[in-house]
Amino acid sequence: MSITRYVSIPKELNAGVSPARQQTMLSLIGNPRAQYSSECQNPTNSRISAQIVTAKISRLKVTGLDRAVQSLNEVMSDIEKEVPKVFAVIGHAGMLCARFVRGSQFAISNHSWGTAIDLTLDGQLDRRGDGLVQEGLTLIAPIFNRHSWFWGAGFRTEDAMHFECSDELIRRWAAEGAFGAEIVKAARESPILSLGDRGTDVMDLQKALNKHGSLLLVDGEFGRNTLAAVMAFQAAQGLTPDGVIGEKTRKSLFGK
Repeated sequence: MSITRYVSIPKELNAGVSPARQQTMLSLIGNPRAQYSSECQNPTNSRISAQIVTAKISRLKVTGLDRAVQSLNEVMSDIEKEVPKVFAVIGHAGMLCARFVRGSQFAISNHSWGTAIDLTLDGQLDRRGDGLVQEGLTLIAPIFNRHSWFWGAGFRTEDAMHFECSDELIRRWAAEGAFGAEIVKAARESPILSLGDRGTDVMDLQKALNKHGSLLLVDGEFGRNTLAAVMAFQAAQGLTPDGVIGEKTRKSLFGK
């Protein structure tokens, strides 16, 4: 095994977990900042800042959301036991970093909440977007998935260095009261899609909109064009044109 050798993305990955939707993060945890850029900044929302901790996990010093750091510690413990050769060379390139997703001017990176981490192996970052992944990452990804973390190799633009707390994990924490008693009920409601979301759910949305006459590129990115198409569909159906895929819009669009 060559830990940093590049191999194909595994066919089976991220079973049962999905990337954390932007609306999930905003509605259940809050907005880290009023303004973002492409540069790393700290959260200015005091409620979120109060939940940010710095801790040493094995050889790694990380700063992130308290629940995420605790979960990461459990992940790393399992990696040490199950894949010690990979564990021995794991480093990281950051966890907390309030900014936009690379290349976007509206999608907020989940690093902004300190719920994502970019890993290095033997001091090397995986090359983003080339469709190949470091072999060592393929060995630890199932362990992250088991702990309800999503692996960035599953993004439309492969980002295999990236691991983030899944939508399911964030909602579980919220349902347990981690982000306040008033949030518990909201955590149990069906998740919604909105501007800034990415993934297969967005691709399904774009395909459905195209069946209703939209001419969207099915790229899995909920950007301005998808937002406009959603609002147009909602207006045509007599729904509030807020650009958000909630229960009423989902039922009207998908029939369920």
